[in-house]
Amino acid sequence: MRPRSPSEFLAKSGLPALLVTEPVNIRYLSGVSVSVGSLLATPRRFLLLVDGRYRERAERSAVRGIKVLDVQESTKLLQQFPQCGFEADRVTVSTKNGWKRYFPHTKFVQTMGIVEGFRRAKDEEELRQIRRAHRVTREILRRIPSALKVGTTEEQLARRLAIWALELGADGLSFDPIVAFGTHTSHPHHSPTSRALRKGHLVQIDVGAKVRGYCADMSQVFFTAKPTVQQRLVYDVLCDVQKRAMAAAKAGVTNHALDRLARDMFKKAGMEHAFPHALGHGVGLEIHEGITLSGKREKMALLKNEVITIEPGVYFEGKFGMRVEEMVYVS
Repeated sequence: MRPRSPSEFLAKSGLPALLVTEPVNIRYLSGVSVSVGSLLATPRRFLLLVDGRYRERAERSAVRGIKVLDVQESTKLLQQFPQCGFEADRVTVSTKNGWKRYFPHTKFVQTMGIVEGFRRAKDEEELRQIRRAHRVTREILRRIPSALKVGTTEEQLARRLAIWALELGADGLSFDPIVAFGTHTSHPHHSPTSRALRKGHLVQIDVGAKVRGYCADMSQVFFTAKPTVQQRLVYDVLCDVQKRAMAAAKAGVTNHALDRLARDMFKKAGMEHAFPHALGHGVGLEIHEGITLSGKREKMALLKNEVITIEPGVYFEGKFGMRVEEMVYVS
């Protein structure tokens, strides 16, 4: 949830100031999309520093409480703070070295995940945009069966998904879609090729629309002929795992607990070895943000109003794979 004040934001870092340079994080805090710029959090207010050519546009777009300044004023501002935090995982070594030359009296202190922590729980406006993106994605997937014509290539179908997203009012797609036919479905992150659809091919689609910067992410499996006994068994297990995990995804439940639930079910079905990735992830301004539903990642509890995906998948090399993915609004 967005910080109520700069002081609440800075309390998470324990520093007198923090320089935000990641464009997605700047957009989250200020409401302004920038290609170049920074946001300085001070105890009294958030200061958005942009090139003077973009100042007027930034002032029109900025949310309440953001003061927009010319980037040239950063020297005077940073001289006020003997210490200033920065996003260590978003800043290059050369950029930091440049800061040290320009601001020799300011000590730059590494921080990580400050803005991202606030981004996890969504406010009502964020949820509204994510739900819009979710609806567009559902409609895209609803149209898939009518497009599964023999001879259509993976690349052609992928382009059609992007066109549909725009026709349905989205900004575009959240990521390059996965469109896989036949044995290509055994690759979890397959990139579309010139492979043409044949009757009997299993089809895996992973796609998401983006609306006003907010992402959706869904996956579905489509059959172009009667599924084999093995395919039906795998699909039924996947849907059961997804259903159980979605029901369990409540505020306070940990990513480790959800991962264990899924893996125990796959183990019982004799498929644990075929489930190689996380059960899901957070989604918002980025397609992957916040929590990762994996027992191998840092243990974290779900937050109320966090938006996550649940995406169990199993893959049999050289044969086929399946993944079903749905979004969950944590309550």
